[in-house]
Amino acid sequence: MQTPLPSSSGTKPEMKEHCSHRADCLKLIQLILDGEATEQQLARAKANLESCKPCIQMYQLEKEVKELLTKRIEKRCCPEQLVATIKSRILSFS
Repeated sequence: MQTPLPSSSGTKPEMKEHCSHRADCLKLIQLILDGEATEQQLARAKANLESCKPCIQMYQLEKEVKELLTKRIEKRCCPEQLVATIKSRILSFS
């Protein structure tokens, strides 16, 4: 279920049906989901997500994909022999 973020002014802004800056919005959404966005970027995104239907949908999709990938990725440690081999090769260049 999709619900727009509440407006800070208390009134519901008119929702845009088309986004003229999708590539920039996608980059910003990815920064936010990766936890790398600045306070200024977060504020800009919040303002945009209050009124841009395509960006809301893109945010929800990106968030779901990230959550699914995080759940599905199996984290495995590197074999000790591989670590030792890499270290010895690095040291041989010194």
